[in-house]
Amino acid sequence: MTAADSLAFGSVALLATLAFGLVEADAVEGQLPQKKVLTLEAARRVVAAAEAEAQRNNAPGVIAVVDDAGWLILLVRMDKAPMLASIELAPGKARSAAIYRKPTQVLEEAINKGRTAAVTAPGFVQMQGGLPLMADGAIVGAIGVSADTPVHDQQIAEAGARALAP
Repeated sequence: MTAADSLAFGSVALLATLAFGLVEADAVEGQLPQKKVLTLEAARRVVAAAEAEAQRNNAPGVIAVVDDAGWLILLVRMDKAPMLASIELAPGKARSAAIYRKPTQVLEEAINKGRTAAVTAPGFVQMQGGLPLMADGAIVGAIGVSADTPVHDQQIAEAGARALAP
């Protein structure tokens, strides 16, 4: 190894040491943010409240709860759910509400007001009945409901979402 090689190697080693020191200092000074997550037990409470609302309205259907990334946690198909398509629609509504971070009714209204290109978004169901689930001001997941009418879907989803309210 020549003197120039030694100097270059030493400079790289010094820079690496400094960089490591900066990263280590940042790790010590700052903590990773804490994130609320939707547990299976919380998802069960959401579904139970939504199911009770569906029974009160004589509107059996499919209720889906997903985490904040849109991944399914719980799916319930109530007895006598009238539409076979609901098994796909409910989780799609929940996923859309979670990923778009807004009620699917807002997405449907945008399409109805002329934002027709939105219907090309693959894998999303932009129909009323999907709501983000909130905990301490943060979205922790979403609920999607497909029962009989858009109004009932929304009403049932709202009942489920209220189950997380303090």
